[in-house]
Amino acid sequence: MTAPSHRLAVPAPIVRSGSDAPAPASRALVVGASLQRDLFRLGVVPCAAVALALTGWFTHSRLSTLETAFDAEGEAVARQVAAMSDLSLYAGDLPALQNVANAALRGGQVTRVEISNSAGVYVTAGPKTAPLAQLRTFTAPVTLREASRASAFAPAGSTVAGETPIGLVQTFRDTTAYDRERTRSLMAGIGIAMIALLAAWAWVRHTARAVAQPLRRISRTVAALEAGRFDARCNVVAEDEAERGPAERARRAQHEFANLAHDINRLAERLQRNRQQSEERVREATSVALQRMAEAEQAALSRARFLAAASHDLRQPLHAMGLFIDGLLPTASPVQRPAVLRLQEATDFMGVLLDDLLEISRLDAQVLTPAIGGVSLAALFDQLEAQHAAAAAAARVRLLWRDRGLAVRSDAALLLRIVGNLVSNAVRHTPSEGTVLVTARRRNGAVRIEVRDNGVGIAPIHQARIFEEFYQVSNTERDRRQGFGLGLAICSRIAALLGSRISVRSALQAGSTFAIELPVASPRDVAPVAAEAPASAPLAGLHCLVVDDDPAILDGSRTLLAQWGCLVECTATRDGALARLGADGAHFDVVLCDLQLAHDEDGMEVIDAARRLQPEALPVLVSGATGPEALRRLRQGGVMLLTKPVAPAKLRALLATRRSAVPA
Repeated sequence: MTAPSHRLAVPAPIVRSGSDAPAPASRALVVGASLQRDLFRLGVVPCAAVALALTGWFTHSRLSTLETAFDAEGEAVARQVAAMSDLSLYAGDLPALQNVANAALRGGQVTRVEISNSAGVYVTAGPKTAPLAQLRTFTAPVTLREASRASAFAPAGSTVAGETPIGLVQTFRDTTAYDRERTRSLMAGIGIAMIALLAAWAWVRHTARAVAQPLRRISRTVAALEAGRFDARCNVVAEDEAERGPAERARRAQHEFANLAHDINRLAERLQRNRQQSEERVREATSVALQRMAEAEQAALSRARFLAAASHDLRQPLHAMGLFIDGLLPTASPVQRPAVLRLQEATDFMGVLLDDLLEISRLDAQVLTPAIGGVSLAALFDQLEAQHAAAAAAARVRLLWRDRGLAVRSDAALLLRIVGNLVSNAVRHTPSEGTVLVTARRRNGAVRIEVRDNGVGIAPIHQARIFEEFYQVSNTERDRRQGFGLGLAICSRIAALLGSRISVRSALQAGSTFAIELPVASPRDVAPVAAEAPASAPLAGLHCLVVDDDPAILDGSRTLLAQWGCLVECTATRDGALARLGADGAHFDVVLCDLQLAHDEDGMEVIDAARRLQPEALPVLVSGATGPEALRRLRQGGVMLLTKPVAPAKLRALLATRRSAVPA
């Protein structure tokens, strides 16, 4: 017989929802129950087989002995009767035969005797009431003994036969007592087998428990250690064994399970020490990290305050410089004009840098809300071609546009900024006689806009950093005419604002491909193209109020606006502005006010007063503040903002739109 295989399963990982999860204990119970069941089968089955085999053999031997003894007694009685009735049967002495038959019955071994021969002699003794099924027949022939063969006793004319039987004796035994004894033997065998099985079961159960309980405790301890409770310990001595004597406990302590439990306890102690050391190290590292994080946050706040203050302080004089330079340029002599143009170029570069910084600040402050709608790529590409055709022609780069009649869902202005920057970079880094392809194609339910060039390409080591601020691959000299390294950083933030990202695929001397994916739009969702703006109207007679605490800006604004034919009033304080706005007969078309006035006065109060006192005037904030808080505040107030330094052309365009709305 092959014993059933059994093994101690390795505990599986436990998913705990809390520190009191019952999974380890239940798993230990399952392991112990499985092992105990296997040990029980392994011990009981062989014992049962041996007990049944031995009991069957002994019972069969006992029954065979009973059968042999029963048959031997019956045959012995039959032979004895035959030996005692030979002479009487030979002589035909019926009374003697009847006495022999009755004497056989008195022995109690048979219930009926029949003596007969072929000459018609037939003697019986015993009842015939028992059923034939309960009787077993034994037959013995009647032969003459040697002494019976004397001629003196032989009747006249008889002959003595040698060994030929002269008659037949039949004895009948009742099998009721035999069957009863057979049944008792069978029941005794079954009882002995059951006692043997019960004894084997009890012993195997005791042995299995003695093996399974320590293993269950060990498994429970291992599961607790796996669950993170390193204070768990394994004790293989059961509670009922604690009352045993010291010698017995010492003997059991030498058991392999006790050694295994001791090893597990040592492992648990080491794990607990390691965990305590790790927790101490984590606490120390966390404390250091929090301290450094606080220092970094403090440094970031200080840097942000410094940049905000520096940006405002730089924009103020730069705005004034722009106003003065634009006012000097028409009256400059031929000798002065190149110097004035150089000043104007430097001012423009500084303005572009500050505008880019402002754009990043606005994106980081999340004050921009894209106006999502249908955008026709054909119209978008037409605008881009008008913007970049001249630069491409000057660089002798061919621009190709393939819109394929597609449309996307996006913000038209922000998307124009992204693709325009990518096209500008591609034209700048493509050699003469090269090609820049701007194409669109459908891909997985979206539209992929790609800007491809066959320029110098970007090495893989630089591709992960080109979207960082101020990072430029080929402008190590920091030539401001090649940009400041903020364009891709701004485009990356705008793409994230639109729910997309800019991908790049490039290799050295193999060109570059920049792409962005946007949701596809139905042509009916595309807004019609706006009508072309009317030509700028003259500014003569436009009444403007300028509020700024910087005297240079007031002088520059007065001079520039006066050259354009505007009627200008200037003031440096909030009270002065409120007085002019509320004066009798006062009428202003445009109010240009700084956000931060002297003595912590707020320009928003002037804008609110202008909206209330001069409802037909156009209120405009002109400020150098670029902090996220200020930008959120202006956005919530719905105020038009011009960021310093304001390009004179941009200011003139704004005033021209106001002029066209005011009747002459």
